Amino acid sequence: MKMSGDISRLRVLSVFGTRPEAIKMCPLVKELERCSIDSMVCLSGQHRRMLDQVIDVFGIKVDYDLNIMKPNQQLYTITADVLTKMQDVLSDATPDIVLVHGDTSTSFAAALAAFYMQIPVGHVEAGLRTFNKYSPYPEEMNRCLTDRISELLFAPTTHNRENLIREGVTENVFVTGNTVIDAFKTTVRTGYEYNMPEITDIVRQSEGKRLLLMTAHRRENLGTPLRNICNAAKRLIEDNEDAVLIYPVHLNPAVQETARSILGNRERVYLTDPIDVVDMHNLMAKSFLVLTDSGGLQEEAPSFGAPVLVLRTETERPEAVEAGTVKVVGVEETRIYNEATILLRDRAAYMAMQNAINPYGDGHASERIVRLLMDWRMRSLS
Repeated sequence: MKMSGDISRLRVLSVFGTRPEAIKMCPLVKELERCSIDSMVCLSGQHRRMLDQVIDVFGIKVDYDLNIMKPNQQLYTITADVLTKMQDVLSDATPDIVLVHGDTSTSFAAALAAFYMQIPVGHVEAGLRTFNKYSPYPEEMNRCLTDRISELLFAPTTHNRENLIREGVTENVFVTGNTVIDAFKTTVRTGYEYNMPEITDIVRQSEGKRLLLMTAHRRENLGTPLRNICNAAKRLIEDNEDAVLIYPVHLNPAVQETARSILGNRERVYLTDPIDVVDMHNLMAKSFLVLTDSGGLQEEAPSFGAPVLVLRTETERPEAVEAGTVKVVGVEETRIYNEATILLRDRAAYMAMQNAINPYGDGHASERIVRLLMDWRMRSLS
């Protein structure tokens, strides 16, 4: 195992490249800094503008930036660029451990690069599974491979740990909670004023109405599934005069075209640009209901008492379904419409989801991970 020359201090390199990763890794980076650990940050730039917004919000110092984002980038180029560019970063940084997060191509390629240089990897948000390697794609395989590479596995829930144990991964698996809950300490504020004037106007105009917040952009939902989702949303707004839909539309042209052709220029439907993390968290806090194909929102929205309908055929977060905060409704128009209608019209059904306990922790996951890293360092030196 490779160690830095100065054995008195742990050197940690955190690598991430998308907005969802950044939201969950920035609280951990801040905790590493607070504990005077030699913390370095490397961005891949797999996403660019949305990633930079999060970095600015948390005030993170970036030590390395691979800046890989290209027009029409593909999984091949993302993975190859991160893998090859990480070699120089790792040689220069000489970390004792590399931290990656979740299931992105950045995380898998960075973990593989560290493995090639025999540097230990810590996987934050380990153990999530759908058990279908093509759904979500490529995330399911990314996280499986990253788990196999990693020396330390930080599982958000006991369910995630049990997944790893069933796969024969039994050492150095720790349940920590999810670091996204930690992020709310920075992002959610009383009397918050939105960064996007458009959101301020929408919230003001929608006073007294029920706000439905929707995100839908995943690769497997492009085409017919996304059209079904948008058609269901259109019907919900048409049939519920006290409801308003806010849909931050992903920049992918395929998503833009579908969303605007079905939902554009409709009363009480607001198609916006992607929303930065602070606006998004504070908007969720005002939302009556969240419809999403995102993984992160399944964890985030329940903290604000907003029921979540998952616009996918499966979820790697079954603990939220078991807790009652989340319901998987698939991608068929009629079912999406019917399930949302129940929550809009049946108060008892709505309250049951709203009052369910969020299974993702208490906001101290980053502290637990840092303690585990320090314990691991001491064991490594003994």
